[in-house]
Amino acid sequence: MSKAQTLSAADRAKLESLIGHDFAEKARLDRALTHASARTEKGGNYERLEFLGDRVLGLCIAELLFRTFGTAGEGELSVRLNQLVSAETCAAVADELNLHLYIRTGADVKKLTGKRMMNVRADVVESLIAAIYLDGGLEVARRFILRYWQGRAVRADGAKRDAKTELQEWSHAKFGVTPIYRVDERSGPDHDPRFKVTVEVAGIKPETGVERSKRAAEQVAATKMLEREGIWQQSSAGN
Repeated sequence: MSKAQTLSAADRAKLESLIGHDFAEKARLDRALTHASARTEKGGNYERLEFLGDRVLGLCIAELLFRTFGTAGEGELSVRLNQLVSAETCAAVADELNLHLYIRTGADVKKLTGKRMMNVRADVVESLIAAIYLDGGLEVARRFILRYWQGRAVRADGAKRDAKTELQEWSHAKFGVTPIYRVDERSGPDHDPRFKVTVEVAGIKPETGVERSKRAAEQVAATKMLEREGIWQQSSAGN
């Protein structure tokens, strides 16, 4: 979709069918699909919507898990929540919706590859949730989230152990040491920061992770080390 275009009536109808909501204010849907590289008028991209959508998603998923897993402890619920609101899961939902066909971008976005492109797809899903919430309210946003997340929430691998805990237990058993985490870099605006974190275990090569919070970046780094060392099977989500 070129930066000069908005959604056609046919594309909008198709996407609204997938979403399960007909937008009263069509401009909200267009904005939710507009990357900053499109260089529209000030405030015409999805960055502010992404901020709100992240919170709406977190609330609805937390409620879903609380109701679905009535005997689960806080630790298990947290692991499930982190997995379901991760960039990997949000990007997978974006792919299920074929959102790449509708995103408005400029030429700059064509240079993005790997993890950064995955983050764009994830960000658009969050901005879309915010647009639905603003246009139709919390119940409509919740219906959309349940439509695409409920099945994922009950999968058998949803409670995979916390990566930091797993890495600590493994490093204690194998090397007798505790992993050390270091924040190497913080970038991005205050409402959408990126943290680069390195994890070190004495005797083996360190790993790094980049995410929206220090804790999430630590989890990414720990996961990469566990996968590299063969403790966990490598994720099939891709980069």
